[in-house]
Order: sequence, then structure tokens, then C-alpha cells
Amino acid sequence: MSDSEAPSKRLDGDRIVLVGRLASMSKRDAAQLIREQGGSVVERDSGDATWIVIGEAELPIPDLSGAEEWLDAETRAAADEGRVRLGTETQLWQHLGLVDVDHDIHRLYTPAMLADLLDVDVATIRRWHRRGLIKPARMVRRLPYFDFQEVATARRLAELLAAGIKPGALERKLGELARYLPDVERPLAQLSVIVEGKEILLRQGDGLIEPGGQLRFDFAAAEDEELVPDAPEQAAPVSISTEQIHAERLAHSPEEICRLAAELEDEGQLAAAAEMYRAAMAVGGPTPEICFQLAELLYRQGDVAGARERYYMTIELDEDYVEARANLGCVLVESGQIDLAIAAFEGALTYHEDYADVHYHLARALDQLGRESEADEHWRRFLDLAPDSPWADQAHSRLD
Repeated sequence: MSDSEAPSKRLDGDRIVLVGRLASMSKRDAAQLIREQGGSVVERDSGDATWIVIGEAELPIPDLSGAEEWLDAETRAAADEGRVRLGTETQLWQHLGLVDVDHDIHRLYTPAMLADLLDVDVATIRRWHRRGLIKPARMVRRLPYFDFQEVATARRLAELLAAGIKPGALERKLGELARYLPDVERPLAQLSVIVEGKEILLRQGDGLIEPGGQLRFDFAAAEDEELVPDAPEQAAPVSISTEQIHAERLAHSPEEICRLAAELEDEGQLAAAAEMYRAAMAVGGPTPEICFQLAELLYRQGDVAGARERYYMTIELDEDYVEARANLGCVLVESGQIDLAIAAFEGALTYHEDYADVHYHLARALDQLGRESEADEHWRRFLDLAPDSPWADQAHSRLD
């Protein structure tokens, strides 16, 4: 974005009144974002507001008929004269360039929700996100939220991987298609992509286009491509020894070591991937992201105690890392430390009070301790925040 375009994306001194409950984040997080964009949040009766923003958590949104308490005669007159702007939450985020036009902020999925919806493990969702194969609609304190378009993309990814395409090859071939079609940023989301054998092909009219631009006709596909293997995909899985790990530690930057760790994780070599993350920290020092990835790998290997300590370390390095707080709570529940788990979940809500997953897990933990009236509050809040969640039926059953 050029400097001349920047002011249209900023609030530049705007004084904003937030009316009602926001659908996309807490008012505290919204206020911080508004300040970062050059504006400020003011009280309704301050008299100097330039923008009144209506939260969209409670539908239907007011019809601006004048019946609302905050829309008094003075405010309506100011709006008619152009001294104050009235708009919805979505319009504010669109003004800041954070949400595309027609984007529905009410249907956002966390990695855990998306994993459950697609019946894949959450590590797979995080790996797709890390590789750029799916892109979040927004990030809140390091927590990605995916919209319904990305759900469709992720579902297609799951189908491609089930067909035998490896993640690294998938990313590479989609990149080749993107170079052939420079106007298409997201081939998987925007185009008709199919799999034949272990090849990714783009359907165009009656023909198929290979990565790189070669045209292939459907009727010739069986004759031309039969029994032709893709050598890189048929190669043996990456294998790495302890000596190689130490050599990589000395030879590469932390970023390169982490890329190798991700490749090992893709190949299912979780122990080797964990060692590579440790090597990256030995070279460049611990970071919240690497600690979190290591915690995830340790948990997947059954080392619950090791995962717990790494989640603690992640939070020590970055107290805003709400997904680490949520995962720590889940690990503590699994370890039978319910009181500590509840504290971890409550800590996560302190930083991100609209984190639906945490309300769900906290409600379950409170139920385990027989604190049902407290749990009810979190079950209801969870349904308010994520009515379309794969876990919504469980919440409804619990409250009925």
C-alpha cells in the first residue's frame, strides 16, 4: 500500500462510540485496535463522537429508526448534518481493510473447530496455516480465525491429501499454477483443481492444464500418463540422524531449521521434528512460536508432562498467546489437575474473552467439579459466540 493510500485505511483522530456487544472480538481488543489505527473510543454521552459503531453480536441489528436509546434526536441531527457517522461493526473493519466486503464475521472457526468439522487433527490445520495453504480471516492474540471460504478450501485440501498428494508437493504445484495464472492468488480456492494419479491439474474448458502451463486432453490422459510415476513423491520419507541434527544446528539459521522440522513433521517423524525445534532454539534462543510447536509435537508423541512444560514456557515468553493458555488447560484436564486447568482457561479469557473454544472447555471442566451453575454461564456464552460450531449440539444437550 502506498503512503497516499494509508489515510483511507486509518481512523486518523476519529472518536468512536461502540454500541452493544461486538461479534468479532471483545470491546477491550477493539479499543486497542482502534487506538493502533489512530482513533479513540469515547463514551456515548461525551458529545464529541465522530463515529457510532453498532456491534453485531446480537441480531437483528437495530434498524436506526430512532427507537434505540442511544439514537436520540441530537445524534440523528448530527448524522443528518454529516458530523457523526453511523455504521455497523463490519463496516468499521471494512474501512480498516481488515474484512473483505460481504465477509460474514459471524461464521469464523478456530483451528480446533475447523479440525473437528473436517475430521482431521488440529496439527494438520496448523500445518496448512503455517504453509499458507489456508489463510485466516483475522488474528486475535496469535489465534487464527478462518471464514467459511477457508472451510471449503480446507475441505478440498483434505481431499487432495487423501488422494496421496504430499503437503510439500501440493504447495509447490499450486505455486506453479499461480505463476502460470498470475491473476489468481489462490488456485485451490478460485479454480477447478482436480487430481489425477498424483498430479494436480487445472480444468479449463474440455482440457486440463498441468503445473507449468502444458495442456492435457482428458481423452489422452490414461494413455499419456499411465504408469508414469512422480519421482519426488515416490521417494522414501525424509530420515535424519542425531549427527545430522547437530550438523543442521551449526549450518543453518533458526528459520531454516524450523522449515526442516516442518518437513519432518509432514513425514510423520515427530521425534526428529521435535529435535530440530530444540536445535532451532539452541541456535537462536527460545521463541513463543517454536515452544508452542514443540509442545504440540510432544503431546502428539504422548509426552503430556513435556507438553505441559513447553506450554508454560510459551506463556512465560508471551502472556498474550491465548491458544497456548487454552492448550495448557486441556493438558491439565487430561492430567487430572482440574483446578489448575480452570485457572488456565480463566487466564485465556482474561486476554480474549470471546474465545469460544475456551468457554466450551471451561464449561466442561466446571461440570467435572460439580459447579454446574457456573458451567451453565459458559455453555451459554459458547453458544452465543459459536452457534455453528461442531460442538454446539453438545452444548444444547447439556443445557436442555
